[in-house]
Amino acid sequence: MPHEHTFLDFSVVHPSLPPLPGREEEIVVTGLGMTTPQGGDVQSTWDGLLAGASGVRLLDAPWTADLPVRLGAPVREDPGTLLDRVARRRMDRCQQLAVVAARQAWADAGAPDVDPERLAVVFGTGLGGGGTLIEQYDRCQELGPGRVSPFTVTMLMPNGPAAAVSMDIGARGGAHAPTSACASGAEAIALGAALLQRGLADVVVAGGTEACLGRLSIAAFARMGALSRRHDQPEGASRPFDSGRDGFVMAEGAGAVVLERGSFARARTARISARLAGIGMTSDAHDMTAPSPHGQIRAIRRALRSAGLSPYDVTHVNAHAPGTPVGDRVEAAAVLEALGPHPLVTATKSVTGHLIGGAGAVEAIFTLLAVRDGVIPPTRNLDDQDSDVKLEIVADRPRHARIGAAISNSFGFGGHNVVLVFTRSG
Repeated sequence: MPHEHTFLDFSVVHPSLPPLPGREEEIVVTGLGMTTPQGGDVQSTWDGLLAGASGVRLLDAPWTADLPVRLGAPVREDPGTLLDRVARRRMDRCQQLAVVAARQAWADAGAPDVDPERLAVVFGTGLGGGGTLIEQYDRCQELGPGRVSPFTVTMLMPNGPAAAVSMDIGARGGAHAPTSACASGAEAIALGAALLQRGLADVVVAGGTEACLGRLSIAAFARMGALSRRHDQPEGASRPFDSGRDGFVMAEGAGAVVLERGSFARARTARISARLAGIGMTSDAHDMTAPSPHGQIRAIRRALRSAGLSPYDVTHVNAHAPGTPVGDRVEAAAVLEALGPHPLVTATKSVTGHLIGGAGAVEAIFTLLAVRDGVIPPTRNLDDQDSDVKLEIVADRPRHARIGAAISNSFGFGGHNVVLVFTRSG
């Protein structure tokens, strides 16, 4: 079982970082927020996930008519309905989603009374304001350069979500924007913890966001052969670890957490949802799109070492598992090698679709909720488990278990690997 108290050692997470003097302090999660294809907040999303309710549907907008793939998982609640007119006009949709999720997390944490100079934001995205870029390019071509929005640059820049969240909550301790493809949201949480451990902040709002359900992005991913084409059964299209999987389904959404040093959280009697006990980050240096099991194995092992845990302490794994033929098989082999066959594994993209830059943050929240509530959400559409996947995949219905420690895997194009370890708060 995990140690009663676990502390992040960033010299293990990344060996180039010098160790801090003395014993490092624990990092805790005090606030949660999200908006996803399952619901507009954490509870509705979690309920939908446990019920196995798919957010995938057939896209029927006119711009999808000639696309080779017309599947997607849009958010359940339009973020524009939750923001004022000025915010809607000046923020790309991915920024809107980030602000909505961050506001929820901030409120859930009790709006901590913290010096703005000691409050930081780390918010990642994979593609950023790509929708704005395409929309304004078309506008420039059709109507002329004088009709391009004056907010185009600030709407399309990848640091836009982090900047928007920092302004929304008044954070003056730094606004950082990791861009590491599908690992962006998880890396944001990792870097947020690093800020706390290095003494650069007392509270960090961290997360990931994406809103790339557009004509060009779908066409591009389809040309790569990355997307499912199961149009006759949209809700069955996302099939991680199933022998019939044929690619992932693009989704949109955002997730955010409030991270604090344990001493700061307890001094203000905050409600703690879980501990962020360990982090492992590696890069494959192998291929732009093909994953390497060695990089994933190293990330898992680093995360365990930083948490002071053994593979046998891990009860549950929330797999990255997008539903691609190669990716799922590589990850399964990496988990088996690093942890063994005993953890209970789930693949939540089977329900949510793939939120790209938002996936790591949303799935980190799913992982800590599993730890907190003692229940593992099921993997949808697992009708015939791939015979090469030698893991115990939770399917059909939620599995109740006392979870001492759980890990969330996030892997991105470019060979980015981020593994987060969560343990119970008490």
